Amino acid sequence: MSTDLTRRSDTLTDLSPVERVLVVIPTYNERENLPRIVPQVLEVDPRVSILVVDDGSPDGTGALADDLAEAHPNRVHVLHRTAKEGLGRAYVAGFRWGLEKDYDAICEMDADLSHRPEDLAKVLEALASHDVVIGSRYVGGRVNVVNWPLSRLLISIGGSLYARVVTGLEVRDATGGFNCFRAPVLRAIDLENIQSNGYAFQIELKLRAWRKGALLTEVPIVFVERDSGESKMSKAIVREAVWKVWKLRLMDLFGRL
Repeated sequence: MSTDLTRRSDTLTDLSPVERVLVVIPTYNERENLPRIVPQVLEVDPRVSILVVDDGSPDGTGALADDLAEAHPNRVHVLHRTAKEGLGRAYVAGFRWGLEKDYDAICEMDADLSHRPEDLAKVLEALASHDVVIGSRYVGGRVNVVNWPLSRLLISIGGSLYARVVTGLEVRDATGGFNCFRAPVLRAIDLENIQSNGYAFQIELKLRAWRKGALLTEVPIVFVERDSGESKMSKAIVREAVWKVWKLRLMDLFGRL
């Protein structure tokens, strides 16, 4: 089961076969999880390559990523960044890298296995007929979240509802980070002007794609809370999302998206 969002314009009409897919995995201190997720993602589909974007992890994640790239030549790549600038900046850097390498589609996935590699197959299948595919925790008739405390679940559901009401974005999982974009969509979005991180980044990315005329769909996935490492969630990320959606609303009203 999926939920389609009506295309808003005809600026993006090419739904050519997707032959090369890049999965961008940002990392900061994910040494325990990276060796687990990389082989599982590679097994999903032979079209898939991985770009690990490491923000100078002090635990040696970057060096481990280099070892994985050596073990999987031509399918695993590493982008080393010297500063921890946030999830949004890491993804934008990964998007730019993928566009320069002419990938047909670029996906976002967490390094901690909260986004199950087996769900990537469903996302890629839906990409055959859509510009953007959102791996959604809140479609399919149930809440597909495992091992989350009630407080975090309420923040997530409430955050997506809040974003929909304020911005008008017709997405049930506006804050989710398991998404895949055809390359023309990312080229149409002004990536240089995206300043959000965390929840707000995911909202802004979907809103910009939608306003550019992309055809979006949501497919149900199961989100599993990490079983190792530390969560990057913080109060600052939540606060940013609260006020940033109003900025996005104003930008939208004045045609700045």
